[in-house]
Amino acid sequence: MNNDYHTLNNVILPLSMENWQNILQQSLNERPLYQLDQNQLTYGQVVIKLLGISLDEDEYYNQLYEWVYESNNNVHLLSEETLDRTIDNKHFQAIQKVMNILHDQDLSINRLVAFLDGESVLVKSSTPAIHRKIRESTIKVLKVFAERETKGIKNAELRRVLVDLVKWSYNHLVPALEESQKKHNMPKFLWYGDASKSQVYFIYYLLSLGCDMLFVHPQGKDILEYLELDKEVYFTHHYPQTKSPEPFPKEKRRRTATVAYRASREIENILHYEGSNLYKPWQFRDYIPSSVTLKTTYDEIFLLEKESAMIRPNFEVSNGEVFIPSLFTKIMGVSRKRSEYWDRLHKIADNEHAMLIKKFPFTRAIISDYRYHYRGALRNGKLDPELMISAHYWTYSQLPIGLQKGLAAAISRVCQKPMLKRSPDESEEETSIFLFAQSLLIPNDILKLLQKFDYSQEIPSIIVFKTEVNGTFTREDAAILLLMNAIGLDIIIYNPPGHLDIENFVSEVTFDVHWLEDIVFELEYKEPSFIKRGFLSGLLKNRKGE
Repeated sequence: MNNDYHTLNNVILPLSMENWQNILQQSLNERPLYQLDQNQLTYGQVVIKLLGISLDEDEYYNQLYEWVYESNNNVHLLSEETLDRTIDNKHFQAIQKVMNILHDQDLSINRLVAFLDGESVLVKSSTPAIHRKIRESTIKVLKVFAERETKGIKNAELRRVLVDLVKWSYNHLVPALEESQKKHNMPKFLWYGDASKSQVYFIYYLLSLGCDMLFVHPQGKDILEYLELDKEVYFTHHYPQTKSPEPFPKEKRRRTATVAYRASREIENILHYEGSNLYKPWQFRDYIPSSVTLKTTYDEIFLLEKESAMIRPNFEVSNGEVFIPSLFTKIMGVSRKRSEYWDRLHKIADNEHAMLIKKFPFTRAIISDYRYHYRGALRNGKLDPELMISAHYWTYSQLPIGLQKGLAAAISRVCQKPMLKRSPDESEEETSIFLFAQSLLIPNDILKLLQKFDYSQEIPSIIVFKTEVNGTFTREDAAILLLMNAIGLDIIIYNPPGHLDIENFVSEVTFDVHWLEDIVFELEYKEPSFIKRGFLSGLLKNRKGE
């Protein structure tokens, strides 16, 4: 680019799937809307969101590889894995100095940026128009931060955002700027996968600066949604399916889909799309399960329990997540009609997808200190599933990766907003650490239930039969039940004497309580008779269509 102008004006181009790649290859002066006046250069900027994944996954990932490594587009890959996190100590100290000034004074955003520029924190450019644009873009990002975050630029997270903005600018933007200016272009970046808060602000900085941006997320997440940029309109293409992102390809795949395979996938996509209510077995094995706890009457428990997840009210599949309508209920006392009481209990407890617990505690306590592991798995104040799964203490690495991700996401949720009551002198963080530690010790029988859980089909049940003589229900037991509820399992607790057990540890708003007519002490679990057991077995087979 020549330097015969003072300002840069980037205009988002209207794009389509047919033209965006050709426009991306063009120099700025070849693109639509290009105009050079005496003092201003106006050019078209390519911004595109590619959400989801195509039916041919091999072709999809090969295309990503080509865009970054084989084309002449000079597209720079950015992602959680590729970001260079090193920072020059003088830049870090300069940011600290400016933050101290901000702490002592009520600076406007313009003055804050002036201090950053004065301390040589902002990226420099030999082109005056780009240098001006860098400062303007920094102001724009901080204005969005001030509008979006509580306390505005006094928010404690501003320091982290500024540090990340500066280090990634020097590590990624500067080399890209130097390369692109030789070809009369602006830098081009492809962001792949999820993004943290700091990363989203850095991406918006690159957008504001006028860089071409491609956003690619196989799971269909729009990482810019956090900023609520209503005025910014970017072309978005939705592929027909969503899947968890695989690592960005480092080489091309060598498999090619046949015509028949592609046709088969297209038919499957038509029949089994997320909202079709016609789901094939294990269609959602890579989705994240999340419970929608139903509030029911006592009689509805036994009607709903035999229904598959997709038949129950409020079942939903959206954006890589399965919302599972599940039961979390406690039954106090015993029916006057004893035969009906036992018949109903036996029908749910003898299901092959059910686990009956009659001795307590049914899980053991972790005595190690997991404080360090818990804090090491935090990202932006929340447990990060990927960090947990990759840690050495993760005890579920033998499970299918989809189930591992679902488990890790559920652990993150139960620790984020603990429904477990605090022990005396226990902080909220200590409660979360307790839940985190116990979640790493799921009993093997329950793990087997989870591995048989096809999220749209039959929901596994944990049946707890607790009396005053079969042991002590512990806080560790409660923690496991909370986690299983978060994943979407049915939890049904029977307590014939009407005593407190889970209430001692879990907030009462988490589950339903149903009182039956009689209070019965020292009631032993009544096993079904041989004849009834055979009948129940046949009934279960009929339910499955065998």
